[in-house]
Amino acid sequence: MEKPELNEHNKQEYPPMHSAEHLLNGEMARRFGCGRAFSAHIERKKSKLDYHLPSPLTAEELKSLEEYINSAIDADAEVTEEYISQQEAMTRFDMSRLPDNATDTVRVVHIGDYDQCLCAGLHVNRTSEIGRFRISSSRYQDGVQRIVFKLDEPKI
Repeated sequence: MEKPELNEHNKQEYPPMHSAEHLLNGEMARRFGCGRAFSAHIERKKSKLDYHLPSPLTAEELKSLEEYINSAIDADAEVTEEYISQQEAMTRFDMSRLPDNATDTVRVVHIGDYDQCLCAGLHVNRTSEIGRFRISSSRYQDGVQRIVFKLDEPKI
């Protein structure tokens, strides 16, 4: 598949935070069956993701998520990309958030065996570049679980 050109529609998030978002989204979808965040605000200093859940996450579940993400970071997994057709992507991914003006070729970002999803954003090359992942707060209201997280500088 030919690589599409970068343009103003490509996301420009802070690569370590954006990669951490992928790790958390992938694990939330696997562990709790809630899918990826329906709302996200990704910034350099702190980020937040919102998920539809039937009940709030416990302190133990939040701690376990934090430990899981940090173990993925410590694994120093490689971050790679592949380009596939939208037709192939439809058989592998939820296409509901793909912009209407997307090209026929889409990009899939793989973070080791931890996550894969459609993405136009910037990422680290290896998970060890992310830094320490910390859930700084969470709240649950009206069926929505918000997770706020920060990153400490990597020890590279």
